[in-house]
Amino acid sequence: MDVEVKNDNSKTQLKDHEVKELIRRSQEGDQEARDLIIQKNMRLVWSVVQRFLNRGYEPDDLFQIGSIGLLKSVDKFDLSYDVRFSTYAVPMIIGEIQRFIRDDGTVKVSRSLKELGNKIRRARDELSKTMGKVPTVAEIANYLDISPEDVVLAQEAVRAPSSIHETVYENDGDPITLLDQIADNTETKWFDKIVLKDAIRDLDERERLIVYLRYYKDQTQSEVADRLGISQVQVSRLEKKILQQMKDKMNQ
Repeated sequence: MDVEVKNDNSKTQLKDHEVKELIRRSQEGDQEARDLIIQKNMRLVWSVVQRFLNRGYEPDDLFQIGSIGLLKSVDKFDLSYDVRFSTYAVPMIIGEIQRFIRDDGTVKVSRSLKELGNKIRRARDELSKTMGKVPTVAEIANYLDISPEDVVLAQEAVRAPSSIHETVYENDGDPITLLDQIADNTETKWFDKIVLKDAIRDLDERERLIVYLRYYKDQTQSEVADRLGISQVQVSRLEKKILQQMKDKMNQ
């Protein structure tokens, strides 16, 4: 999708009721209204793109992805919500860019850091042989005549990323993943709650009860199994099915 950003009149702000009227017309198939909303919100997309400029991607590429998020927010905006469109759109734009970066499957590391990381790896192997032990960061830094900070930075940069689904703790067959430990302090938190509420609403009564007991009452799978009169294995299977169903719903 190509969006021309030069010589636009996006600095002219629309009032909230004007924006919502354009959204209503756009959702009814009015292409001119749709185009005008996009034109008026280009600066909003660019403001979000600024947050991701240190990820190794071209700004124009991120802008194109962010524009897709803007289009989705126009199509999905519920006019009954008592929120400004920009408040709704920003998390959608952020989410689209984050999804692109996640699905791209790579972490951008500069060539110089990669080369330094390889030098450090070779130096560590050589020092291990001559010293008979694993060298410290300071010993590697001294061997390569660089600072200890550079050693740590390069090692972290080339380290294989951990999966957010990696199990960090397990108790009674109830694993806790890295994702469970990540605090949600982003701008998307309130929006995620709206989408999550919709996803939960589509579950049947037993499925909603499982979600409530597991994630709101913090009960183990075994405790939920006792409550429902089924086995812990059945709860585990049901939970996986529910989470996948909710994930599919939230990604629509």
